[in-house]
Amino acid sequence: MSTVAEGTSATEVFLGFTHALRAAGLAIGPDRAQSFLTAVASLDAGERRDVYWAGRSTLCAGPDDFTIYDSAFERWFSAELPGQGPPPSVRRSVTQAELSNSDGEGEPGEELTVAILASAEESLRHRDVATLSPHERQQLERLFSNLEVRAPLRRSLRKRPHRRGDIDAGRTIRDQLRRAGEPGPLRYRRERQRSRRVVMLIDVSGSMEPYADSLLRLAHRVVATSPHTAEVFTLGTRLTRVTAAMRIRDAEQALRVAGNTVPDWSGGTRLGEVLRAFNDRWGQRGLARGAVVVIASDGWERGDPQMLGEQVQRLQRLAHLILWSNPHRGKDGYAPIQGGIVAALPHIDHLVAGHSLASFAELLELISDA
Repeated sequence: MSTVAEGTSATEVFLGFTHALRAAGLAIGPDRAQSFLTAVASLDAGERRDVYWAGRSTLCAGPDDFTIYDSAFERWFSAELPGQGPPPSVRRSVTQAELSNSDGEGEPGEELTVAILASAEESLRHRDVATLSPHERQQLERLFSNLEVRAPLRRSLRKRPHRRGDIDAGRTIRDQLRRAGEPGPLRYRRERQRSRRVVMLIDVSGSMEPYADSLLRLAHRVVATSPHTAEVFTLGTRLTRVTAAMRIRDAEQALRVAGNTVPDWSGGTRLGEVLRAFNDRWGQRGLARGAVVVIASDGWERGDPQMLGEQVQRLQRLAHLILWSNPHRGKDGYAPIQGGIVAALPHIDHLVAGHSLASFAELLELISDA
């Protein structure tokens, strides 16, 4: 037996307890460990009774696990069964059962804690955003800053001096004139590279409400990387340009300003009409020409699906690439049968998932590779 000294973090203690249960024979994966931490965080971590029931409800698969759980809990947290005697403070003095690997050596330490935290974080990255609890959403929001965002590039008509490339006849001749006609080294030039515009059209209708917040956070990361070449619009019953709000450095403040700007949040959706408004007002005037256009929507169309197909086709003629991010695309059994998706599918380049942080990272890779 070993004792945790004062100052040991409660997170390490709770994560060590999940590993103790795993060593005792219970199937404790990253999802259950994360659920246990979430349950403890919503209760009182200093109350032994609360910790006991939080663990029993999240770490046990059924009644067959209760005996092992009670025994491990008694050894790990106290010398008494739950509900007897005064509840000890988790941070003051905690008795731990020594854990052994298959060779009978080793005990939980810093590497174990880091590994469990990393595993829980990786599990959270693949979770459906719509199924997360408020506490898990807060954890996910912090992970958005880890997303790698690279602006797509395109060739410019202008060229710059370079050691390789096409021969720059003008510079070569001017150098020879400076040397009174004496031959000299050839000069070369190569095309410049400029950032390609990225346009994000985000559906904020009622059916997309569980995903709208995360999609706007994703858009905020894109705009932060390319503030002069990224544009963000929201789609609903109206088309709203929220690029100015997304340029605010603080993500929370940017989302608040965007929420106050959008008049049709969590309302209906008329994708065909709002895309026509985008094409007429911004798309054909240059905003979408040669751009990477991302449409984030589940494809539920209250208007005419044929109009939606026509407007996506118009957009295809202007844009360099069209990506449609659908939150249901990554779920088992999904089929693109919604009227809006069926109408737009022939005119888009990629239909990708958009339900988790991992799927957002894949979308960013497609954007950067454009």
